Amino acid sequence: MTKELSIGAVKIGGGRPLVLIAGPCVIEDESATLRHAERLMTICNGLSLPLVFKASYDKANRTSAAAFRGPGLDEGLRILQKVRDSLGIPVLSDIHSIEQVAPAAQVLDVLQIPAFLCRQTDLVTAAARTGKTVNVKKGQFLAPWDMKNVVGKVAAAGNENIILTERGASFGYNNLVVDMRSLPVMRAFGYPVVFDATHSVQLPGGQGDSSGGQREFVEYLSRAAVATGIDGIFMEVHEDPAVARCDGPNSIPLAELPALLKKLQAIDAVARS
Repeated sequence: MTKELSIGAVKIGGGRPLVLIAGPCVIEDESATLRHAERLMTICNGLSLPLVFKASYDKANRTSAAAFRGPGLDEGLRILQKVRDSLGIPVLSDIHSIEQVAPAAQVLDVLQIPAFLCRQTDLVTAAARTGKTVNVKKGQFLAPWDMKNVVGKVAAAGNENIILTERGASFGYNNLVVDMRSLPVMRAFGYPVVFDATHSVQLPGGQGDSSGGQREFVEYLSRAAVATGIDGIFMEVHEDPAVARCDGPNSIPLAELPALLKKLQAIDAVARS
């Protein structure tokens, strides 16, 4: 059993039922972000499913220099603070540099280390020293057992509020594959493990100047991951993925989310029985 963590009013790990981390890939604007957060909260309240809202204030690793990155640190944090204050739900976003850590920690409940930066010791240590929950995405280039060293970096800084997220491993060019063995391997470290269902079906750089995706496989991978007994599921969602400004091809339409979550909750209940 993994350690139980508190993220605002949300508790994850320790044998508790599944938690959802979800939101649009990037903050597109204030009204859209609040609208998505409100719809997610309504869906999750109807299912008695704990929710952590996520949206990136900056997507620093976009395929093309012309791609939309988000509103930036200051404006993005202002919007996430509004989500947190007006709806009372915890919020998560990515940090990309040591300079972002302090201001982000004033707003965010969870500091997320992007997969490409999971071995950046100074960034991981700075995030850990805030005392906030640190969600580290496993790099596409790492074996699951290598994440024990990342856990060690966070813990060595005096922080035991650790979440590990699986998001697929590089498999040739422009493709990812998920080894479900990685989930119990990482859970054996004693901290909550989350499966990123939508980034795992991403096709990095697959459209030349942007990433593609295969959202039709999200449900199947999610069902398999939840059956292993994970602590949370991570999904990027959008009211209209066709016009999303980031990761539309692998985002779940909000209208389809309730039915999928009901299936995952049923599998989660069996896995814990």
